Formats: sequence, C-alpha cells, structure tokens
Amino acid sequence: MRALIVFAHPEPRSFNGALKDLAVETLTDAGHEVRLSDLYALKFGAVTGPEDFDCDRADPEFLSIAREQAHAHKTGAFAPEILAEQEKVLWADLVILQFPMWWFGMPAIMKGWVDRVFARGFAYGAGRKYDTGLLAGRLAMLSITTGTSADTYAPDGIDGDINHILWPIHNGILRYTGFDVLEPHVVYMPGRITPEARAAFLNSFRQRLLDIERAPRLFFHPLGDYGADERLKSGITARSGFQRNTR
Repeated sequence: MRALIVFAHPEPRSFNGALKDLAVETLTDAGHEVRLSDLYALKFGAVTGPEDFDCDRADPEFLSIAREQAHAHKTGAFAPEILAEQEKVLWADLVILQFPMWWFGMPAIMKGWVDRVFARGFAYGAGRKYDTGLLAGRLAMLSITTGTSADTYAPDGIDGDINHILWPIHNGILRYTGFDVLEPHVVYMPGRITPEARAAFLNSFRQRLLDIERAPRLFFHPLGDYGADERLKSGITARSGFQRNTR
C-alpha cells in the first residue's frame, strides 16, 4: 500500500508530531511506501486565490475559484506547490490527515491544503461526487488530537458527539471526493494525561496502523438511497452522520 500522511502542527515535538513519526515508521516497517507532506515545514499557503493558477485565466476579469480550478486542471497549469500535492494524492492508496482539532475543525493550513489541492476537476466535478468522486478507490483516515476529554465529545457531552463534529470532514471533504473513509483515530487531551497513558495511545495507534487494510469503515448512504431531490428516499432509514428522517 502507498500511504500519504498530511501533517499539520507547528511543533514537530508535539504529540501530533509523535503520531506522525509513528505512522511513518510503522507503515514503512510493515512494507508500505510512505510519503509525508509536513505543511508547516513546507510553508504551504493556506489561502486560495489568483496565485494558484500558473496560466492564462479562463476569465481574467472575474475570479471564480471553481471555474479557474477546472481550467487549470484541464490545462495542467496549477501553481507548482499544488501540482506537487496533487501528484502525491494520486500516488496514494491511503491518505492520513494528522492534525489537532482547533475550534472544532482543522487548522487553517490544512483547510487551505484541502481548498487548493482538492480542486474542481481534480477531486470532484459536475456529476462526480460521493460514490463517483474523482478520488474514488482510495482510503482516508483522520488521526486527530483534542484539547478536552472524551466525555466532552460523548453524544451527551458539552462539545457534542465527535462523529457529528467530524461529519463535515468525513462526508463533506473525503467522501464527497470519493474516498472510502476509515473510522477516525482520536487521542483525547494528550497534553493533560500521564506519560503512561500517552504511551498506551501510541501503542494503540501502532496496532491500528498494522491492521490498516482491515480497519472498519464509516457508513455513508450510497447514491441509490437518494431521490432526484438528493434527499433520502421514503423508507430508507438515515444511518450516517447528521442525517435524520423527516418524512
């Protein structure tokens, strides 16, 4: 298996850094090929804009990111740092996003990576989303840390169900572009636990990675469960994420 690890933390010695290092070591030792995108080390730009397009624009008078992304993909004229990351994604069978949860989501640098790399024409397009997303056939997994305890992210916790909080990433980014999504690996509050507990979390992650090809996957309704209005058909019980039956 070929694995791409996308790492977003400004401190290499952080627990996120330890998880990233462990993933590189474990997957390599298990015989997988591994590439790493350390976004802070790369100084990857977090803001999409006209500089993303190293070509004559489709419309030089009005900037539509979606239109220009499709045009740049067709002409092979994205900025070099975007092309380099897109090549890694196409190379990979598995993409692991490693980051700390900040404000209930990704750090800005990783969201910017998604905005710029998962471009229209490359990752999705007209009629090419979810089951038919352009990155179908690949696996993806989130490996994240939180600043608060597992209790706060329980279904009745003050921060809300962790699976609901991650739905915009799992469904709105990864599944939208075609990935099969593995259950996330979450380390709760590593900055406030004992060294023994941190070691146990690392060992748990190691075991997860060693069995990565058999890891459980999240459920998403197939396109056939939806009607022409893109709502679940009558009689289909909502089973994933934020979805619930209303008719």
